[in-house]
Amino acid sequence: MNAWLTLGLAIVAEVIGTSALKASDGFTRLGPSAVVVVGYAVAFYCLSLVLKSLPVGVTYAVWSGLGIVLITLVALVMYGQKIDLPGLIGMGLIIAGVVVLNVFSKAAAH
Repeated sequence: MNAWLTLGLAIVAEVIGTSALKASDGFTRLGPSAVVVVGYAVAFYCLSLVLKSLPVGVTYAVWSGLGIVLITLVALVMYGQKIDLPGLIGMGLIIAGVVVLNVFSKAAAH
């Protein structure tokens, strides 16, 4: 599978796991707790595959940047968490940083 698609799957699995972490209520609820474990297991397995072909710095920048943005959007929809203008600007800068890293930087080439 393409490393970038695998990284996307890793990010989605991590966001699912993190979302379920809140719902697990400190690991006192079995269903959400199981989703956390499976989500993180899939995420880290996929991440380990990605690191065979992409540089760790680029991989982690994309993983963390997109993960932050996605989990914030999930928290907005699922938990009613609010985000203010500085938060939106910050997330825009994170996305811009990921784009610059992948489009303009030679660090993304392995």
